[in-house]
Amino acid sequence: MERKQFLRTLGTGAAFALTFPCLHGCSSDSGEVIDPKPIPIGVDFTIDLSSAEGAKLKNNGDFILKNFVVVVKNLEGNFVAASQICSHQQTDEVRFKAEDGGIFHCSTHGSRFSQTGTPLNQIGNDVAKPLKIFKTELNGQILRVFE
Repeated sequence: MERKQFLRTLGTGAAFALTFPCLHGCSSDSGEVIDPKPIPIGVDFTIDLSSAEGAKLKNNGDFILKNFVVVVKNLEGNFVAASQICSHQQTDEVRFKAEDGGIFHCSTHGSRFSQTGTPLNQIGNDVAKPLKIFKTELNGQILRVFE
């Protein structure tokens, strides 16, 4: 059987099934599909540090995720809050890492940010944008995170 005849017997459905993954893989440099999320705005919430949620911020280096915000008790014992949504490609993978004095890190592409939101590296050809940082205020056992 000749190649043309074989391909005709497969039909368009099979041809599409074989061709689509190849074409889709060429749609971006890395082949991954990114579902961008908006960087949080209008942030204003509280965490009771004596609650079960707040207990997760007991030790230096601990962090929690709330309302797409990473709330951290940094290595010096101060509270810092940053967007969980990375400024690079708006994925929700930003976490706190207790390395290099404490940094924010996005596992999607390896973006790294200081606790003030300053980019610490460049990803590919992208010029890194600052990570959004929120204000924190401690009043007794109540931690407020706001803009």
